[in-house]
Amino acid sequence: MKIIFVLVGLVLAVAAYEPITLDYHETIGIPEANRIMLAEKALDFDGARIVGGQNSNLGQHPHLAGLIIDLGTRNSVCGSSLLSNTKLVTAAHCWRDIRNQALRFTVVLGTIRLYTGGTRIVTTSVELHSGYNPQNLNDDLAIITISHVNFNNNINRIALATGNNNYIGSTATAAGFGRYGDASAITQNQRLRHVNLQVIDNDYCTRIYGPDVVRSSTLCTAGGRVNICNGDSGGPLAFGSGTNRLLIGVVSFGSRSGCNRGHPGGFSRVTSYASWISARI
Repeated sequence: MKIIFVLVGLVLAVAAYEPITLDYHETIGIPEANRIMLAEKALDFDGARIVGGQNSNLGQHPHLAGLIIDLGTRNSVCGSSLLSNTKLVTAAHCWRDIRNQALRFTVVLGTIRLYTGGTRIVTTSVELHSGYNPQNLNDDLAIITISHVNFNNNINRIALATGNNNYIGSTATAAGFGRYGDASAITQNQRLRHVNLQVIDNDYCTRIYGPDVVRSSTLCTAGGRVNICNGDSGGPLAFGSGTNRLLIGVVSFGSRSGCNRGHPGGFSRVTSYASWISARI
């Protein structure tokens, strides 16, 4: 009987963890692609995505690249960060989640609108981290290779964070084309947006999502009135400003219950993967 009680207790403890979204394309990416396209066609460009935050001006985040993802008969969306003239980093689940395998990416650079303007490059060259696990989003990183793109005021690389700084308590900036909030209308005003987020201790994040999801290579930010949201996957979390900006996180996961519920945002911690990324750019 004692053994039974222990097992029941373990099951309840596991069940208490907040679930993350694993079926990204079906649940988030495909609906977001449709919503963004309709919103841009509506020609109403005064608002945007990311929960809270501010509209972004052209050139304000020159390292940010949108991804339009071809799944065959449907499109999905993600973000990414430009690391060199030919390489970007994104989340592995943008290329392959538990149900869908992408056919190609259209990398969108130098624009505040995902479906119009800027420089657009189609590629099928994507390398996933060998440890990537779509069941819990461990090692959720991928490197994208594109044809050479020239740098300018609106398109430029971002440097990688290295070393032992865990950035706890620091404020960093996430940018993306994703949803403004859980209740966003289908034609919610559509434009690139950014938000300042506070990096938090992994202990708290682990209590929310569990040790199977949150590891030392995970970086978490506080939830609340501002947060990452649907469609921001793969995008950058940057520390600093201007030419001193460092990429410290790549958007990986959030709560399955939504982005307005106050749960932390989850990122791949760039300092944990700096060697792996650097070897590929």
